[in-house]
Amino acid sequence: VIGQSAKSKRPKEPGENRIKPISKKVKPKIPKMKEREPADTSSKSQSILTQVMDKGRFQKLAATLSLSAGQSIELRCKGSNVSWSYPSYLDTFKDSRLSIKQLDRYGQLVLTNSTAADTGEYSCWLQLCSGNKCRKDETKMGSTYIFFSDKGELFVPTPSYFEIVYLNPDKPAVIPCRVTTPSAKVTLHREFPAEEIETDGTNIIYDVKKGFVYQHPTSDHKGIVYCKAELQGAPQISIKYHLLYVEVPKGPPSTTIAASSNRAEVSASINIVCTVLGEPDVDVNFSWQYPGQESERPVIIQNVWRLINRGTGHTTRISKSIIVIEDFEARDAGNYICIAQNLQGETTVATKVELN
Repeated sequence: VIGQSAKSKRPKEPGENRIKPISKKVKPKIPKMKEREPADTSSKSQSILTQVMDKGRFQKLAATLSLSAGQSIELRCKGSNVSWSYPSYLDTFKDSRLSIKQLDRYGQLVLTNSTAADTGEYSCWLQLCSGNKCRKDETKMGSTYIFFSDKGELFVPTPSYFEIVYLNPDKPAVIPCRVTTPSAKVTLHREFPAEEIETDGTNIIYDVKKGFVYQHPTSDHKGIVYCKAELQGAPQISIKYHLLYVEVPKGPPSTTIAASSNRAEVSASINIVCTVLGEPDVDVNFSWQYPGQESERPVIIQNVWRLINRGTGHTTRISKSIIVIEDFEARDAGNYICIAQNLQGETTVATKVELN
C-alpha cells in the first residue's frame, strides 16, 4: 500500500506543490472581503431577518416572498430587544393568528392560516434603549414583502367598498389596489367617461407593493377610478376610489372661534365653537382652557369634522371643537381659549363670555 501511495503521488507532486500554497493564500482573503460588506446597510440589515423552514433550517429573506394563502410562516429576527412591523390589518382586528414573542436571542413572529389580506411588508429592527428611552438601530434591520396568493382574491381585500384618495399638488398620490401575486396584470380605469388610464411609467406608475402612483397629481385626475387584474382567468375588479383634488396652504391650523353669545344670563346654555379649515387628510387636535377648569366645572366637549367641495374640484376639511356650558354660572364668565394643533404647528384663539 505504501508503494502504491508513493507511485500515485510521484507524477502529481510538482503540480500539488504549486497548487496547495496558492489555495492557502486565497483562503485568508475571503473573510477580508466579508469585513467590507457591512458598509452596504441593506445586506447587513437583511441578515438579521430569517424564515424558519422545515426540519429546523433557516433561510435569509429576499426583498419579496411569495406564498400561497393558507400557509403558515415563522420569521425570526436576531437580537434580545426586537420590534416588528406588519400589515395594520392584523392589528385592527387583534388577530389571534398572529403571535409575536421575544426570546433570549431572537424575536419571533408566527402567522398561521394566512389569507390574501395578510399580503404586505413585514419588518423587524433592534431597539437601542437607555433608561426609558429607546430608538431604532438603523444598522440592524430586516424587511421583506410577502405575497399570500389566492386565485379567488387577486386584490388584497380591504374593509370598505369605497375609498377616498386625496390628490395634493405637491406630493404623489397612491391608488392602493395591491395584488396578492406579483405576476397578475393590473390596469387602471376611469368610471366616467369609461376608459383605461394609461400608465406611462413616468407620471403614472404601477408599484406592485403600493398600487398606482400619480407622481404629480392635478385637478384633471379627479374622479372615480378602479383597478382590473388578470391572471389565467376572468379579470377581477377592485373597489372604487374617489380621487379628490386638494389645494390648501400648508402651515399651522387656520383657526377661528365664536361663542353663541358673548353675554350670558345665569342658567343659560352657551356653546363656543373653534373651527379649522385645512387639508382633508390632515388631522387636527384640539385642547381648551376655560374659566371653570380649575374647579372641575362639568362641560361637554365634542369634536367633529366633514369634507366640503369649494368648487373647481377643490376639497377642504372643516374640523370643529365645540364646548358647551349648561346652566351658566358666575364662575363660567371669562376667556375661552382654543388651541388647535397639526403637524405644522399650533394656533391659539380666544373669545370672552361675560355674565349679564
